Amino acid sequence: MSRFAAFTLVLLVGSTAAVNADTLDMSAAEAEATFGQPGKPTRGMSQARVEANYGEPEARKSAVGDPPISRWDYENFVVYFEYDKVIHAVSRR
Repeated sequence: MSRFAAFTLVLLVGSTAAVNADTLDMSAAEAEATFGQPGKPTRGMSQARVEANYGEPEARKSAVGDPPISRWDYENFVVYFEYDKVIHAVSRR
């Protein structure tokens, strides 16, 4: 096999693999990480803003650890705070 034929074969196989490659769309995951899920507090919100926007929580769990992590329970979601800032909000089952 000539070098030209071998080179052509490598290019052909390589281009076929690229054509059949899957595309992973991360736009929704990136948007959620940046902006949070609809109807839930977003990362970085203060406790005062969460309470103003979502009302009084059903329960408040005291801070534990260092840094202090506290939790507020709402009907449809739970909010975790580090100091007084939201670090995560998750749906309740």
